Amino acid sequence: MADDSYDLIVIGAGPGGYVAAIRAAQLGMRVACVEKEFLGGTCLNIGCIPSKALLESSERYREVKQSFSRHGIKVAGVELDLPTMMARKSEVVKALTSGVGFLFKKNKVDHLQGVAQITAPGTIEVTAAGGSPRSYSAKRILIATGSAPAALASMPFDGKSILSSTEALSLSEVPKRLLIIGAGYIGLEMGSVWNRLGSEVTVLEFLDRALPGMDREMAALLQKALERQGMKFRFNTAAESAKVENDKIKVTWKSGSESGIEEADRVLVAIGRKPVTNNLGLAELGVKLDAKGFILVNKDYATNIAGIYAIGDVIGGLMLAHKAEDEGIAAVERMAGQAGHVNYKVIPAVVYTHPELATVGLTDEEAKVKQIAIKVGKFPFSANGRARSIDETDGLVKIIAEAATDRVLGVQILGPHASDLIAEAAMVMEFAGSSEDVARTCHAHPTLAEAFREAALSVDKRAIHI
Repeated sequence: MADDSYDLIVIGAGPGGYVAAIRAAQLGMRVACVEKEFLGGTCLNIGCIPSKALLESSERYREVKQSFSRHGIKVAGVELDLPTMMARKSEVVKALTSGVGFLFKKNKVDHLQGVAQITAPGTIEVTAAGGSPRSYSAKRILIATGSAPAALASMPFDGKSILSSTEALSLSEVPKRLLIIGAGYIGLEMGSVWNRLGSEVTVLEFLDRALPGMDREMAALLQKALERQGMKFRFNTAAESAKVENDKIKVTWKSGSESGIEEADRVLVAIGRKPVTNNLGLAELGVKLDAKGFILVNKDYATNIAGIYAIGDVIGGLMLAHKAEDEGIAAVERMAGQAGHVNYKVIPAVVYTHPELATVGLTDEEAKVKQIAIKVGKFPFSANGRARSIDETDGLVKIIAEAATDRVLGVQILGPHASDLIAEAAMVMEFAGSSEDVARTCHAHPTLAEAFREAALSVDKRAIHI
């Protein structure tokens, strides 16, 4: 086999792409992965990982200033060292991206550095910076190019005043006033970081609530918690234009018959993300896209062109790293004749604010729309011993169970370590478990997980500690 011929070439080394490449190599395929710059994609470099690093650092800063005294710890002269905080974030990113490179070498995945273009089914050209295109052949090509921040036509990103999430992760100073357009998870997480570090944060949202699409009750509780922390919200509000004057940005907004101007030092536009499919040669090949630019695939993640597949953000649905990872594994396992699958009903989503909000499966509102008769159990963290001991009592666990079968259809957790606790809920749902199964499973005491068991008991009005 020639050096430029592969069983599979993956375009994109984000979570979906690099995981697919490694799994394909494990299955005996000769694999290459094309990435123009940094391994790890958006998630590791300018998304999930750096944002969580800053969320952790900023939360520790907030705790030292506001919470330590409750634990009998007196601290004087606390100062923010933003350059060091940013340096730590970069160290975390570098360690993980280097880890992907190590895994490629371990699994004999070739990293083709450059920009890829599919010139024909089974053929791609890779152009390195300053180099000439080099052609490679593959039995199959998997597109995993991810997504990029979506901009407002009336206020395009300039990287200085009008920011995407990318620039919001690397500010050299804390803006006195930060205006965020969009109350989704990116807006709330970035707003939390800079609010904790001293910014006056205001969020404008076109719809009538924070976190559209997530559980309304839990989103409202999280909003109240963020408001207590100092963040401000304005709903049913459209940001219409922005003008920079004397290093300030003036954003004109409209809400019904009202209109006004918000002045800020920086504006973060966080209205969602769009698929990255440009310059891949898809139009020339005739690869079908939907009206929003997402690549259309079948149950095997195959496009309408033989030998070309796609996974992750470029095919739409939940635009989450772990969803892309699962799709990458499923796609290459199916290529190898195995029964790879993704259970789209059991993909958790997390908002890494404080408190965290994690959800999996149906909300009670969605169940009602689907006309599914349900039972609902709730348990507040204020009644949980571990939550009390760590001084983290905001929030609750909510379990949605089917009335006829008791099968768990959805779980929402607002509270401490919700991002970790949601895994138990996902496992129960993956195995078609019931609230009774959870209620009869012994949980260690004292733990936060006991709140999950109590919520399961509450489904049939048997909770012990409320």
